[in-house]
Amino acid sequence: MQPNTAPTLSGPALAAYAAPALPLAALAVPLYIYLPTLYAETLGLGLTLVGTLLLLARVFDALTDPLVGVLADRFPRRKPWLLGALPLVCVSVWALFFPPEGAGGAHLLGWSLALYLGWTALQVPYLAWGTDLTQAYHGRTRVAGAREAALLIGTLAATILPAALGLTGLAAVNVLGGMILVLLIPAVLLACWRLPEKRTPPAPKPSRKEAWRLLITNKPFRLLLAAYLLNGIANGLPATLFLSFVGDRLGAPEATGPALALYFISGLAGVPLWLWLSRRWGKHRAWRTGLLLSCVAFLPAPFLSLGDAPIFFVLAVATGFMMGADLILPPAMQADVIEADALAGGGDRAGLYFALWGMATKASLALAVGLAFPLLDLAGFVPGTNTSPGGWALAALYGGAPLLFKLLAWLLLRGYALDEAALTRLRPASGVSPWSADGSTPPQSSFSLAPLPCSQDAAR
Repeated sequence: MQPNTAPTLSGPALAAYAAPALPLAALAVPLYIYLPTLYAETLGLGLTLVGTLLLLARVFDALTDPLVGVLADRFPRRKPWLLGALPLVCVSVWALFFPPEGAGGAHLLGWSLALYLGWTALQVPYLAWGTDLTQAYHGRTRVAGAREAALLIGTLAATILPAALGLTGLAAVNVLGGMILVLLIPAVLLACWRLPEKRTPPAPKPSRKEAWRLLITNKPFRLLLAAYLLNGIANGLPATLFLSFVGDRLGAPEATGPALALYFISGLAGVPLWLWLSRRWGKHRAWRTGLLLSCVAFLPAPFLSLGDAPIFFVLAVATGFMMGADLILPPAMQADVIEADALAGGGDRAGLYFALWGMATKASLALAVGLAFPLLDLAGFVPGTNTSPGGWALAALYGGAPLLFKLLAWLLLRGYALDEAALTRLRPASGVSPWSADGSTPPQSSFSLAPLPCSQDAAR
């Protein structure tokens, strides 16, 4: 096997790339938790109207992912995308988080559509930019690790800041909106100033028919996307039911804040371990280990009941530690799949691939809600009470169903074989990939990803 001589990204460059992830992660917390309640109750629009408008906005958000992905590949310079989307995101955040007097449904829908469009136009090229920065197999894990560590810090900050300041409602939304704007603008400018654009011409593009054939027959992509979707549902179910489980099942609503803080802090602490394990075992083997250990750590969850909050804190620490594997390893594997697709003749399609993974993320969250709430209602669960006859369904959906989905993802990854050795074999004899920093573009490989052979230890 040829040695991987790709340059390593420096620490300052890595920090510059990770910086925008912090405010982008912080944006998700108020957008999904605080804003619906603010507009429905404080501004008096009502639950039905706000729910309907936000559903329309999120459907629009999902539909724009592939469009932005295709355009980002057609116009592959990353900096114009980030600098162009930044004003739209900032103006939309200001309009939604600092609503004028008399803001109604049109205000909420219009600025939500604008925010989701700007967010997608910034996020998809930003994620694709990470594949441009290093060609090293393990270097991609460092890039993903830095970005996801910043994401955890941003999520944690947005989660605890309102509680730490004793703020609720409009005041909490104002503070979080101000924090996002103060951090996002310099973070994007720093990344655009400090980081290079891709220095090679785009890889030749195949015909549309051939491009779709390569996408559909790409076995590593199919396995990774399916495992990613299943794991997303496994993570989405506890996230969707977290407040009900802690408040109703455990009877400890006051524990929600500390449990979330412990979870995210543990996730951040676990990042170095998963980086180390991925170097020793390879990314997919490390992720499979994380999935299995998550199941072991979460196994007691369905059996918890009133008075078990201290045990739940232990589970929050253990499962949070395993969350690092979910955060940093799949995106690094995505970068490998994108390079393999290009080497097989698919051209430069990082934007499309990350857009498809964005859709998978949103689909997993939607499926989690779509599964959980109707099943709870069918079981007779009544929110706000720990004596509901459907309490067993809450415990099963929160703590039992995620184990099943994670185990299915673990089984799927048994057939994944795009490790460092396999990727090196795909590269031309020169060892230069389409993302080489030396400015050369190798000829397209005739290798098909469909029959990609498994390495001997791929099933570990």
